[in-house]
Amino acid sequence: MEASLKRSIHLSYEKGQWMSQLPENLWDVPLHNLSLPGSHDTMTYCLDKKSAISVNESKLLQWIDKCMPCLIHPIIMKWSKTQELNVLEQLDAGIRYLDFRIAHKPDDPSMNLYFVHMVYTTAVVEDILWEILKWLQTHPREVIILACRNFVGLTRELHHHFISRIKRIFHSKLCPKDVVPTLRNMWTYGYQVIISYEDETEVITHRELWPAFPYWWGNKTATRDLIQYLEHMKQNGRPESFFIAGINLTENLDYILAHPFGSLKKMTLPSLPYLKLWIKQQYPGPKRECVNIIAGDFIGSEDFVNDVIELNKKINPPLLYHGNEVGLKDIS
Repeated sequence: MEASLKRSIHLSYEKGQWMSQLPENLWDVPLHNLSLPGSHDTMTYCLDKKSAISVNESKLLQWIDKCMPCLIHPIIMKWSKTQELNVLEQLDAGIRYLDFRIAHKPDDPSMNLYFVHMVYTTAVVEDILWEILKWLQTHPREVIILACRNFVGLTRELHHHFISRIKRIFHSKLCPKDVVPTLRNMWTYGYQVIISYEDETEVITHRELWPAFPYWWGNKTATRDLIQYLEHMKQNGRPESFFIAGINLTENLDYILAHPFGSLKKMTLPSLPYLKLWIKQQYPGPKRECVNIIAGDFIGSEDFVNDVIELNKKINPPLLYHGNEVGLKDIS
């Protein structure tokens, strides 16, 4: 516990306030034209060892796990964990995009929601949102993006319950989707949270919810193949608004069988030096080949966060916003 606290304080000193320390020439650049570090499957540091397999997984896998839990469950846990820092440590480390996979457990009579990646987490979603709010209150010039995705087992009633909690917790800190999200605008209006919500029905209904941001997921086991995929996506041109380039490798059954004593961490760490080189070659901005959010696994390794933040130094001269959207608040 003490070691974890010291690590958190150290990271906070280095990266916890990085947005507030950006040069003024970047304050009027939309956040979707800056380089922002993110974490893939943010909440997997607290997966529940006693959890059942998610209902979103195949019936075969669920059946095998029930028949041979002592054999299968440890393997699933090893290949499901993508992060080691908790959510506050990630924010202190400089992460500004959080990848939340939301789920409701089957046969749970309560309205509690959890995070999920193969299995459910011990953390309850609402508790984590309150923790994030407390962090934001002590970091008033930092902005975070919460991507709410997957929604395993959520009924329309649960969606409404979840959104009501989001509004209650973050309230005036929520940035509406009709605002140009520059740092100057965010700071002036007191906005600190952008919610990307992967349910079109709710996005249409609530101005505080932004449409789901595209995630470039390579679904590759090899670093070279992942980089080729990302370069191919760049050639096709970046989206106009927020998007995520995922530098996370993904296992498949063949890979797991070929590495019986492996884990996602053992798979990921050797790739990081090569992905680090790719990151350093990127440029943020509005051009078709530019990047925006870069999300990775085990974000505390290989100076990932620092490398992504440093890309913003390449924005010179400043990229001013000249959009013509109707009704946008642009006080710059």
